[in-house]
Amino acid sequence: MSDQRPTLWQMILSVISAMFGVQSEQNRERDFTNGSLWPYVLIGIITLIIFIVAVMLLTRWALSLAGV
Repeated sequence: MSDQRPTLWQMILSVISAMFGVQSEQNRERDFTNGSLWPYVLIGIITLIIFIVAVMLLTRWALSLAGV
C-alpha cells in the first residue's frame, strides 16, 4: 500500500462506489488511511445533489411523456 494521497478522480470514484455499496476493501483502506475526511464529505454532498436533481428531471420528463 502506497502512502500517496488519493487523486480527485479516485475520491470521486470512491464516493460513487460507496453510494452504490460496491466499494472494494483495498480502496476503502486507501481512503481511510491516506485521505482526509472533508474532501470525501464535500464530494459526497455534491454527488448527492446531482443525483437528486437528475431523478427530479427524469421524473418530470417521464410525466411529460405520459401526458400528466
